[in-house]
Amino acid sequence: MFAVHFFENKNLLLTQLLNRVPSVGEDLKIKGRKGKVSSVNSIDEKNIHVQIILETVKKNNLMADKSKLKKRK
Repeated sequence: MFAVHFFENKNLLLTQLLNRVPSVGEDLKIKGRKGKVSSVNSIDEKNIHVQIILETVKKNNLMADKSKLKKRK
């Protein structure tokens, strides 16, 4: 069993106790966000740091039509 720490840049996202260490280039889903493993660093025999790159989330602008808004006097 390995203690796997998932990082995005220098931010710790998740720590899990896993039987298998993810490999470089593997697709992951952490906290509902898709990502890809960029590097795997073995700190010691039990601790492993995994750097991931998360996909950016695009937000939709719902208030595009201003004509439907109620006008105030």
